[in-house]
Amino acid sequence: MSNVCLVTGANGHLGGNVVRALIAQGETVRAGMRDIQNVDNFFHLNCQVVYTEMQDIDAMRKALEGVDILYHVAAVFKHWAKDPITEIVQPNVKGTEIVLKAAAEANVKKVVYVSSVAAVGHDGNYLDENSWNTLSNNAYYNSKIKSEQKAWELAKKYNIWMVSVLPSAMIGPHANRLTDTMQFIETIRTNKLLIDPHFFFNFVDVRDVAKGVVAATTKGSSGSRYILANNNASSLTEIYNAAQSTGINLKAPARLPKWVIYFIALCAELAAKVTGKPAELIRSQVALFYGIRQEYEITKARNELGYEPRSPSEALRDVFEYLNGRESKL
Repeated sequence: MSNVCLVTGANGHLGGNVVRALIAQGETVRAGMRDIQNVDNFFHLNCQVVYTEMQDIDAMRKALEGVDILYHVAAVFKHWAKDPITEIVQPNVKGTEIVLKAAAEANVKKVVYVSSVAAVGHDGNYLDENSWNTLSNNAYYNSKIKSEQKAWELAKKYNIWMVSVLPSAMIGPHANRLTDTMQFIETIRTNKLLIDPHFFFNFVDVRDVAKGVVAATTKGSSGSRYILANNNASSLTEIYNAAQSTGINLKAPARLPKWVIYFIALCAELAAKVTGKPAELIRSQVALFYGIRQEYEITKARNELGYEPRSPSEALRDVFEYLNGRESKL
């Protein structure tokens, strides 16, 4: 007999892939989303689309009726906002509080809570699940740190079986819209990246993350965190090499000193405040990523969940091919 599973944020990049992974496993799936009109990608899938809003307790109570397993994937994923506290941090933290309260009331058997490696941090060393990020001034990073900490606090309070999974920069297919990460790859693919920011991202295929998320339900241990990433980060040169291997001819832009990148970010932020259009680069990103590799130890997920991600180079080749095909359909 299959479990009844609710996936919040189902029309997001990871959420949609988790829905597909659960259906492939034979589970009964409720695809939870705020915009229930935006369901084109779900018409051919064997799942029920339900309204969920992580800051609406009544909506969550209704969606969770009869649910065995909750996959809480929904979150605000952006780095810039006019008011980052009210637009990024507070919704993610408050949403966690409401969703877990509703899950406790519904007597959900298990919760898989999707956090982020943002809550682990990165400093160029191989960090594992015992690490917690305490040094970020980036609103998105702070929201993920505080949200996961709140989740663990509430799991203990409500006596909920819970694991957290911590993905790195996810790329790959079934993107209903392009996330910030996917947009960065698209900017490279379309030869619109004007400078080398000297960032090193830890890329992982979203399909591998989805498999890890689902495996955490049966193979994970309650109270555990699992990093779903790759061991190594990718340089811009490696990203361009992957693009060129799929037939895209690109010339890498020049690398600029950190202070110049920082000044460009400052100008982008000032322009964003005037226009309201999101800044493509912000100072906190420069502080977080310039010249620092995102390296993670993923042995725990490998040993306990059977997690085996594609290599960064394979994931990158696949995403460039996916974006090429996506463009041809638009």
